[in-house]
Amino acid sequence: MPKLSTRLSQFKASSPLSFRLLAYILLFSSLFTLVASAIQVYTDYRKDVSLVDERMAVIETSYASSLSRSLWALDQKLLQVQMEGILSLPDIVHLRLKIYPDSEVVMGEIPRETSTMTRSFVLNHEGDEVYKLGKLTITASLADIYQDLRRKVLVILTTQFFKTFLISVLIIWIFQFFVTRHLSTMANYTRGFSLRNLQQPLQLDRPDTDMNRRDELAQVVDAFNQMRERLNEDIQRQEEDASEIRKLSLAIEQSPSSVLICDRHWHIEFANHKFSQLTGFSLEEIRGKHPGMFTSDTFSQRENQQLWQNIRLQVQRVGVWQGEINSARRSGERFWEQVIVTPIKDDDGNPSHFLILGEDISIRKRYEQQLLRQANYDILTGLPNRMLALDRLKLALAQARREETLVGVMFLDLDNFKHINDTMGHEAGDNLLIEASRRISSCLRGTSTVARLGGDEFLVILPGLRDPEATEQVGDRILQTFAPPFHLNGQEVFVSTSIGIAIYPTDSDNSGNLLQHADAAMYQAKSKGKSAYERFAPEMKEVSHERLQIESRLRRALELDEFDLHYQPIVRAATGELIGAEALIRWNSPTMGLMMPDKFIPLAEETGLIIPIGEWVVRQACAAARQWQESTGLKLSIAVNVSPRQFRDPSFIDAIQRALTEQELDPACLELEITERLILDNTIETADILRRLDGMGVRLSVDDFGTGYSALSYLKSYPFDTLKVDKSFIRDVMVEPGDAALVRAIIHMAHSLDLEVIAEGVEEKAQSEFLQAQNCDYAQGYFYSRPASGEAFVEWVRKHHPARGA
Repeated sequence: MPKLSTRLSQFKASSPLSFRLLAYILLFSSLFTLVASAIQVYTDYRKDVSLVDERMAVIETSYASSLSRSLWALDQKLLQVQMEGILSLPDIVHLRLKIYPDSEVVMGEIPRETSTMTRSFVLNHEGDEVYKLGKLTITASLADIYQDLRRKVLVILTTQFFKTFLISVLIIWIFQFFVTRHLSTMANYTRGFSLRNLQQPLQLDRPDTDMNRRDELAQVVDAFNQMRERLNEDIQRQEEDASEIRKLSLAIEQSPSSVLICDRHWHIEFANHKFSQLTGFSLEEIRGKHPGMFTSDTFSQRENQQLWQNIRLQVQRVGVWQGEINSARRSGERFWEQVIVTPIKDDDGNPSHFLILGEDISIRKRYEQQLLRQANYDILTGLPNRMLALDRLKLALAQARREETLVGVMFLDLDNFKHINDTMGHEAGDNLLIEASRRISSCLRGTSTVARLGGDEFLVILPGLRDPEATEQVGDRILQTFAPPFHLNGQEVFVSTSIGIAIYPTDSDNSGNLLQHADAAMYQAKSKGKSAYERFAPEMKEVSHERLQIESRLRRALELDEFDLHYQPIVRAATGELIGAEALIRWNSPTMGLMMPDKFIPLAEETGLIIPIGEWVVRQACAAARQWQESTGLKLSIAVNVSPRQFRDPSFIDAIQRALTEQELDPACLELEITERLILDNTIETADILRRLDGMGVRLSVDDFGTGYSALSYLKSYPFDTLKVDKSFIRDVMVEPGDAALVRAIIHMAHSLDLEVIAEGVEEKAQSEFLQAQNCDYAQGYFYSRPASGEAFVEWVRKHHPARGA
């Protein structure tokens, strides 16, 4: 026993987990064995008791009738034999027969201190009546059953104990071989685990089988190795983070912006090299100071203190402050600085430091001053522009009201400037404008203002006048200064100016009306032969009134159905075959008569009415094209002019798509004519709209090509299908070699870009033959047909294409 106890102690100390496992196995196995044995013994006991009970039941069924007959016959000897037979049965130890009324026969002996079972039954004789003869009580002993029970319990406990012990030992051995020794290996590996041996994986001494690779120990080993790999990755990531931190630190130190870092009390803790370079202060000089306390000027310190107090409050409320600060260098020099102040927050979201970024914007401030001048002054001439001129006019009117004086407003426009600009070039035109501005300025006194409104239009403001004739004197001086020639590109050029004059308060007390009246007077001067000035007169309002009348009636013309479309055929230049028509709008006003587009389209463009008018034109044109297809059998295209304002309307593409859908018209049958001026507006929106229209299948055409600035570089960038040569080139193609050469060049250039060419304004057969010779694709003009109404156009189609249009 001492040896066994010693071995158990050693086993417990060397392998506590196995010892506890053995103890738990023995404990729970014993409990299970006891419970199972008790259930088995109790089951056997109940089975044996049931056998005794069944035996007594058999005695009742087997001997009841024979005993009843023996009693009825009073055969005592037979009765005794029968009872001895019952007593000889197993476990039956006592019989008691009570014979009614008062006799009793007893056989056997009831054992003491032994459990027994009894069973009684009545003996009856059945004849004409039932007679109760007596009652037999049988007593059975359970001593053999209990003895057998004790023997079974001893055998079961002995065998179960040895079986449990052997199985437990076997389990412990298996556990130690498959688990415990590997746990010891893991413990030894963990004890020796460090950052120096992260590359050495954990391995167990066991076969590398598929089952071993999937069990729990393998999972633990994988977890250890994954932890080792993650630790290795974390160390590598930590090194990368440290490198990133060093990089960020260097970035802050070498940042092109000055950087200050303050603590939560706004005391400086860090300043980078750029700050020292920008201000001349070193970190040692400013450490612990407030960022607004660098200057020694007491007044500047008070201003800075108030400024930084506002900065601190805004950073607290909003989380950021940015603005411009007039800072001071160490030398006392002032400079402008763009500053951004933001808090640096800790993990809880509370500000722990404050970051102040600064950038020297002194150069930018000088540029802003230049831009401010450019915003108020004309770049070319140096004169005030429209915005500044209107401000000065309002100031002059306010002063005139106080002093009860007059203000003269003169509107000047150079005569024939466009012709000089087109023939001699824009550089010559710019030089002309510069010289003209000098000549006008030389005619004015110091309090007067001359401004360039745009193009070749100038505005002169004459404040503080005592009589209206003073404006005419200035007008005479200006006209005289324009009498000498201008020297442009080595040539003498004579340019005059037309002047319109309006006077405050005689003509109007409103600056806008004064400008309108001066403008109206200027147009009156031009109409009288130019190189003159005109004072505003009330009758000149008729021109403005007519314009207002047209605008007013134009706004209702659409709802009153006063517009009409005329159509001019477009044919193949080589064969004369009709391929489509161009839709041309006409305004049939009941009061003003038939008006051509050049009379009202510019006004519609200016007022925005061109948008609904343009939508109406597209709808009517698509409806006409659909009707032609049904009535003539020809799939004719329809060309529609698009104004720049209509093109830029957000609903323009939807209006085109809606018109095509309503008429179920093939988009290829609709051609939109875009002006060169719109093409030159090289914006993302323009390109997007053109590509969306091209994606819908709508054809795109460049209208009046050659009349504006060159758009050659944009033809290959935009998805155009057709190029229309302006009629001004076609008109003189047979008499002007330059125009003929230009038309040939345009056709050749367009074909090289895979564009088709339409020549408009063809009025003679010779022009048509010239275009055929130059392989021009299409043509239109009076030579083929004048613009006609819808019905007249259909009749023209039937007449000139009887085979297909009949």
